[in-house]
Amino acid sequence: MKKKKKTLVAAAAATLAAGASLAQSSLTLFGVMDAGVSHYRTTSSSHNPLRSAELRQSQTVLSPSGNASSRIGFRGTEDLGGGLAASFWLEAPLNNDTGGGITNFGRRSTLSLSGPFGELRLGRDYTASFWNDAVFDPFSVNGVGTNLIAVVNSNIAASRALATGSLLNGGLSAGTDSYLRTSNAVSYFLPPNLGGFYGQVQYALHENTKISNTPDSPSKRGRYAGGRIGWASGPADVALGYGESTLASTTVQSEKIKSLNLGASYDFGVVKVFGEWSRVRDVRNSAAPFANGSLRLADRYDGLMAGVNVPLGAGMLRASYARVRFVNGLHLPDGNSSVNKLALGYVHNLSKRTALYASVARIHIANGRNNPTVMGVTPLVLSLPAIFPQPGYATTNGMQPHRALGYDVGIRMAF
Repeated sequence: MKKKKKTLVAAAAATLAAGASLAQSSLTLFGVMDAGVSHYRTTSSSHNPLRSAELRQSQTVLSPSGNASSRIGFRGTEDLGGGLAASFWLEAPLNNDTGGGITNFGRRSTLSLSGPFGELRLGRDYTASFWNDAVFDPFSVNGVGTNLIAVVNSNIAASRALATGSLLNGGLSAGTDSYLRTSNAVSYFLPPNLGGFYGQVQYALHENTKISNTPDSPSKRGRYAGGRIGWASGPADVALGYGESTLASTTVQSEKIKSLNLGASYDFGVVKVFGEWSRVRDVRNSAAPFANGSLRLADRYDGLMAGVNVPLGAGMLRASYARVRFVNGLHLPDGNSSVNKLALGYVHNLSKRTALYASVARIHIANGRNNPTVMGVTPLVLSLPAIFPQPGYATTNGMQPHRALGYDVGIRMAF
């Protein structure tokens, strides 16, 4: 009888221990489903004075991310005691317009250890230099209202990666490695108890093979290094970000995209204001002279964005104005260009999880023929994808886009 009693006590203790262990762990399924009708239209014209015809292109689509990116994810945390915790995060994009399922966790795939020292995070994640483009955008980098700075930067990364034959961190993906996200990353985040100060440093391994007796080995192509430091207190938030992405690193050619940005917001209650300044430099060094005789070429993209979110009952009015100016690295006369974008939108919350939305955006391009990423082939900086994620545009007979218009109307549900 004594032996049986001891066995029951031991079993009860084991059950309680298992229950306590489960109570210290969590697993969450989360996601967003977004569906809307979007329409895009561009007007292109020839810069040849002998041609006056215009080319108009338009497209209407069912888009999956007009207000928030459709996605599904799993995240979990285990309390290790002593203030330590281990956690994972797996997040996959969803193409609910076509029924596309989970094919990868390309949005985020990380494992981390956190504690009083901060957080050490390993895996694929947002880049440190991207955060300001998103956090200080009234449209949260979604739909036709997306921060123009963000889209230009993404398309620079895509067009230059394709031009140099470098598929960074394993290949181009949604958002373009390594502008929006980067793979093979080691990230450190400051702890949250520093009087409002926050920040991170990040380094992504290029993972290229080193070959002995080979001057250019290993290639640094695919490497990313960046950081962000900010301060948030009450209604105020301000942050500075910087990142460098390596596209080529040989004795014949080297190329880096260097991004510096400063963003801020202030919530007055009746209105929340946003602002961002950005400078992106595409720096190329070559053993063969460029057109101006120099061995170094540094194209520059200077961006400014200002916006507001205005609460209106159960809804939110959103607006932004942005401008990005291209300064050509060859210093050619009349070689620069610029693009301006005005966006307006409204989100009406039906509940805490479900909302209706509508957005419209207009873009104007000045001297677009001079932007090297406009004259390329795929996704281009000042072309239709500069504000709209779907079609490209024709450049036949010297045609180049000079204005565009787009809108989204849809519904979003979070879970």
